[in-house]
Amino acid sequence: MRRNKMLAIIALLVTYSNGMAQKTAPAAKPKLVVGVMVDQMRWDYLYRFQHRYGQNGLKRILREGFSCENAQISYAQTVTAAGHASVYTGSVPAINGIMGNEWYDRSLKRDVYCVEDEAVKIVGGSGKGEPMSPKNLMTTTITDELELATNFRSKVIGVAIKDRGSILPAGHAADAAYWYEPSSGNFVSSTWYMKDLSSWANAFNKRKIVDSLYTRPWNLSHPLETYTQSDVANPLYVNNPFPRSLASNIGKNYGAISSTPWGNTLTLEFSKAAVEAEAMGMDSITDFLAISLSSPDYIGHTFGPNAVEIEDNYIKLDKEFELFFNYLDKKVGKGNYLFFLTADHAVAHVPAFLQQHQMPAKTMRSSKKAEETTMKKFGLKKLVEASANYQLYLNRKSIDSAGLDFGAVKSYLIAELNKEEDVLLAFDNASINAANLPAEYKEMFIKGFNHKLAGDIQVVYKPGYFFSNSNTGTTHGSMYPYDSHIPLLWMGWGVKQGLTHRKVYMSDIAATLGAILKIQMPSGNVGSAIQELIK
Repeated sequence: MRRNKMLAIIALLVTYSNGMAQKTAPAAKPKLVVGVMVDQMRWDYLYRFQHRYGQNGLKRILREGFSCENAQISYAQTVTAAGHASVYTGSVPAINGIMGNEWYDRSLKRDVYCVEDEAVKIVGGSGKGEPMSPKNLMTTTITDELELATNFRSKVIGVAIKDRGSILPAGHAADAAYWYEPSSGNFVSSTWYMKDLSSWANAFNKRKIVDSLYTRPWNLSHPLETYTQSDVANPLYVNNPFPRSLASNIGKNYGAISSTPWGNTLTLEFSKAAVEAEAMGMDSITDFLAISLSSPDYIGHTFGPNAVEIEDNYIKLDKEFELFFNYLDKKVGKGNYLFFLTADHAVAHVPAFLQQHQMPAKTMRSSKKAEETTMKKFGLKKLVEASANYQLYLNRKSIDSAGLDFGAVKSYLIAELNKEEDVLLAFDNASINAANLPAEYKEMFIKGFNHKLAGDIQVVYKPGYFFSNSNTGTTHGSMYPYDSHIPLLWMGWGVKQGLTHRKVYMSDIAATLGAILKIQMPSGNVGSAIQELIK
C-alpha cells in the first residue's frame, strides 16, 4: 500500500515537472524577427548621447543583448540602397547589383534608380508615384530564404518612408513592402506584391496620422543649455530655434514629416498596424518584419552629426524604441522575438565645422578641369558620358569615332585627375588590384565594383572632402570610417548577452540570421555567421 502511494506521488511529480518544462521551455524558433535599420546612424551615437537615453530603449539592447562594436561596411559605396541590399542579401554590390541609389546604364543611355520597374504600378497612392519593385536586386535576401524554408508560410513585410528602404529588405518573395508617398500622405505598395492595397493599410491611411503628428511642435526634449554634445552655434539652428511649429503642413505638405522625429513615429505606428492586421508572430512559423527608419537621414543631411537636431532626434528615437519594445513584449512575448538594429551607412562631419577646429575637411565644388584638358589633348568634343558613385563613364563611341586608343585616353585622364589637389587617387576600374591603396581599401573597391554596371574610372577624394552646394549640410558615400562604421545590436531569441570588438561586417548579418533560424543563407552571400552572439 505504501509502495503504491509512493509510486503515485512520483507519477504526479513527473507529470508536474513535464508540465512546467512545457510551460517554460523556449520556442523552437523565434515567432517574429524584427530588423530595424536606422538610416544614417553612426556607431558613436550609441555612446555620444548615451547619457540622454532611458533605461529601456537603446540601453536595454546593450544591457540584455549583444553589441558588435566594430561593425563595418565592406564595400566602398556607403549609400542607402547598397546598405539595405547588403544587410539582407549578405552580399556586396559586385554580386547583388545594387551599387548605389542609382547608376548609369550604358545600354539605356540614362541613370537607373535602384528599385525602378516600369512593369509594375503603384497601389494605394495618388496615381502619380513612380513604379517600384526589387527587380534590380540580383540575389535572394534572407527574407526570401525564410519564405523558401517555410514553403512561403512565413509572413514577410517591409516598412519604411523611403521606397528602397522597404523594398530591398523585404526581398522578392515578400507578402508586402510598404513605403510612404509624400504627395498623398499614404503608405503605398506596388503590383509586384499585391493587386490592391491591403484593407488594413487603407484603413491606416484614412486615419491620416501624419496630420495629428503635425499638431505636435518639434520642441527640445531638454533645456538647450544641456545639449553640451551639440554645436548650438550651428547657423541652421540659430536662424530657426525651437520650438518649431509643423501645423502649417496639415492637409497639404505631407512630405515635411520625413525631416522630423515624427517620421520615425509614423513608421513604427504603421509597423505595429502590420503586426496586428497580419497576425505576425502569432503562431509557430517565424515571420519577419523589416523596418527602415528614414527620418534620421533626412535630418542628418540637413544639419550634420553635431547639430542639436541630431541629438534631440536620437533622444526621441530612444523613447520610440522603448515604446516599441513594450509593444512587442506584450504582443509577441518577451523572448519570443529576435530583434536586430543596424544602419545602412554612417555620415561625415560638416566640413565647415571641422575647419573651425583646424581639422582637415573641405566642401568641394564640381570641376571639369581634367576632362577639359584631356579633350583638348586628343581633340575630342565629348569625353565623359556620365558619372555616378564617384565613377566616370567614358564616351566610348566618341573615342572610337575619333580613331583613338581607348586605353591611352583613359590613362591620360586618370593622370590629369591625379594632379588635382582634392583627389587622393584616381584609378582604372579595369585594374583595381594595381591601385596604390592599402589592401583594406582596395578590397572595398573590388567588392563595390559590378562589372556590368560600373564606370571606367574611380575617383577617390581625400578624407573629409565631398561635393556640396552648402556649407551647413553633410553627406556620406565614402569608404572612410566616418561613413562605414555602423552600429550592430542584437536582442531576444537565441542571442547571448555580451559584446565583441572583433571586426565584423554588414554582410555577416544575413548569415547570422540564417544560422539562428537554421535556414539557407542568400544566394549571393559572402558573409559569415557571428558566432559569439549565438546561444
